[in-house]
Amino acid sequence: MKAAYINQFGPPESIVYGDLPDPEPTAAQVLVRVKAVAVNPIDTYVRSGAVKAALKFPFVIGADLAGVVERCGPDARRFKPGDRVWCSNQGMAGRGAFAELAAVDEHWLYPTPANVSDEQAAAVALVGITARLGLERAQLKAGETLFINGGTGGVGSTVVQMAKALGARVVTTAGSSEKVAACRADLAINYKTDDVDAAIRTFAPGGVNVWWETLREPNFERTIPLLAMRGRMIVMAGRDAKPVFPVGPFYVKDCALHGFAMFNATPEEQQNCAKDINRWLSEGKLVPKIDRVMPLSQTAAAHQLQEDNTLHKAGTLSGKIVLTV
Repeated sequence: MKAAYINQFGPPESIVYGDLPDPEPTAAQVLVRVKAVAVNPIDTYVRSGAVKAALKFPFVIGADLAGVVERCGPDARRFKPGDRVWCSNQGMAGRGAFAELAAVDEHWLYPTPANVSDEQAAAVALVGITARLGLERAQLKAGETLFINGGTGGVGSTVVQMAKALGARVVTTAGSSEKVAACRADLAINYKTDDVDAAIRTFAPGGVNVWWETLREPNFERTIPLLAMRGRMIVMAGRDAKPVFPVGPFYVKDCALHGFAMFNATPEEQQNCAKDINRWLSEGKLVPKIDRVMPLSQTAAAHQLQEDNTLHKAGTLSGKIVLTV
């Protein structure tokens, strides 16, 4: 099979696109004929070695995929050949997703709705489960106000749409007039030209109920005053960040801070998320934001593009990079 893999940790150009032996499904694994995959920031951290993982080389990279079941291991019961499926959670220790074939434990697989393309299913996988887990952790309720930075990014656009589906009022930011217009929020603010904090205060004079922080360097001194009484903050970025945290203003408002990583969630928790994701996809309430589609052979270029935007703030991406197999 063709695959995108690495023989050692390194930069994007260390990715090899070539032939590897076909995987064989064992126990409760399912062999998936991959049709589409998606790039996530975590994929670049695993590939570079920034996130320590016990990898066996050659290592197929990537977390998200969508495709068709080719055959099942002897203990697999949930799917049959011909079923369309999608998943995340590949590529942290076992083999990843960026290949023509992938052997996936069936508890990480979810059915793909008939009216959803493989590209859409792959694009929504990690960001969708991440967004749903975070909104559950924050206990977002209908009528509440949520703020998230970057309303056209992978996670940002997904959180905006899910929060709207749950009946919340949503405020977000974007870096250009075109991106502001593309946001599906109730209020989208151009953070390069407008006073974001003033706009938030005008829209939500009582404060923000849920603040979803996507920035790698959170500024709690800025955000805590913008929270409502009993406001909740979600933190999902900034592994090396050590910001000042004003404890007093935080606890006197009965606020709560939730840090979480999607990969800590159990298979059952993620399956519950997938049910909501599939329903919203089918109903058209959730439309994955795809910036561009590239062939799997261009995985190295896709990783470079992702790094340029995640680490170096290039601003050349507005959504997910999807690769077709």
